[in-house]
Amino acid sequence: MKPSTAAQKLDVYLPATPPEFRERAEISREELAELQKNPPQWLVDLHRDGPHPRNVVAARLRVSISGLARGGVTEALTSAQITELIENPPSWLPRERAIQAEVRREEQRLRERQQGIGERPDGTRDELGADDDAVAEPVADPAE
Repeated sequence: MKPSTAAQKLDVYLPATPPEFRERAEISREELAELQKNPPQWLVDLHRDGPHPRNVVAARLRVSISGLARGGVTEALTSAQITELIENPPSWLPRERAIQAEVRREEQRLRERQQGIGERPDGTRDELGADDDAVAEPVADPAE
């Protein structure tokens, strides 16, 4: 796989990786597995200090990647920068967290709906049985 793909799988920002990783033509699946199992010091440092790719920044801030963009965050951030945003949140951060929380609630609601877990009109939860959604078949009259 390409170094960019391996960096994605390792959750690291490719430009922050060492040249011997970044400039390789291919990284085998075995090499990737070894990096995940026994990370070298540069990988440990990147995971701890950054700079981090957008997906990691978004996860740590509990917002979406789109929310980062709306907030004006377009570059990779270090752990220190992320901590600073958490401790002194800009006006966009609470708003984007609320949006992300609502999206997650809706996704959970849809998962539960697909699994047959419903909500009663009074707000209590109810596990639907397999036959609850089935249409009743007419029963033949034994007298006929």
